[in-house]
Amino acid sequence: MPATSSGAIPVIIDTDTAQDDCVTILAGILDPAADVRAITMVAGNVGFDRQFVNAQLTLNAVGALGQVPVYLGSRRPMVRQWVSAEDVHGDGTGGLAMDVTGLDPEREHAVDALIRLTAEAPGEISIVCIGPLTNIAMAVVKDPRFVANVKALYIMGGSNNGRGNITPSAEFNFYVDPHAAQVVLDAGFENIVIVPWAPVTIEQALFSRERFDEISALGTTLAAFYHRICLATLEFDEAAGIPGSTHPDSLTLSVLLHPELIISQAPYRVDVETSSALTLGFSAMAWGRYGLPPNATVVERIDSEAFFQLIRGYMAIETTPSRPFQNL
Repeated sequence: MPATSSGAIPVIIDTDTAQDDCVTILAGILDPAADVRAITMVAGNVGFDRQFVNAQLTLNAVGALGQVPVYLGSRRPMVRQWVSAEDVHGDGTGGLAMDVTGLDPEREHAVDALIRLTAEAPGEISIVCIGPLTNIAMAVVKDPRFVANVKALYIMGGSNNGRGNITPSAEFNFYVDPHAAQVVLDAGFENIVIVPWAPVTIEQALFSRERFDEISALGTTLAAFYHRICLATLEFDEAAGIPGSTHPDSLTLSVLLHPELIISQAPYRVDVETSSALTLGFSAMAWGRYGLPPNATVVERIDSEAFFQLIRGYMAIETTPSRPFQNL
């Protein structure tokens, strides 16, 4: 596993670990530009306890079991009942299994860990938020100093006035906990960068079946792991008319670590619908002409080829799992 460079970016990954969340964790461990301080778990894609197992499976694949603390956070949204994406992801890692004996989470709650870790290094740690924003919103509510202590939030969420992926109008992360998303957007964070589902992910961070197979054929443990964890989602996406494997979460970390991937971005005023039954979770992204004070930078276009080569490069690295997989 590559050593973390002295100039690496301190980061916490706040995740609902399934499919591309796992790719994100791999990227955070493998990329010398990242210094992953913690993984925090939030209710989202699949069952909460399964998300913890998926994080451990991922750390195992890269030979990093026990090297990154994992904290359990909010098990449900702030106001609503939890909604899963198990119809999309299955269990999130393609049925992979290993001996998880002794792999316990940290005792500290993820919200408290977020508050503590950022307070210990004020203005230094960026948080990559690739699940619903419940943990972040709860930290805002619990400790008003949290907002000033965070260097940046990189959020995978919403669509830029575009199509949803769980309802016609809403992207999954914002739909699961729209109230948390609005709390975060109203909190006054100095630097929020949003990577939206549409159009960026489904047009520019999409790996065709041929490119998916190219990664799968690399012959490394990580390539086999990638194939296994992403296949179910790829098949779901293809059946839904999306011609490839979607990678919004790993893109969100990647634009933090490698901002040269961003071709265009702009300041927006972003708000999330919290009350309409028809458009719950919809993200209204107002550009400059409306005169509204911006609260986020929204990524509009990325270098698709460079992003693919970055992910392919990670999966080409040979690693030795900390423990044997039972069925990889």
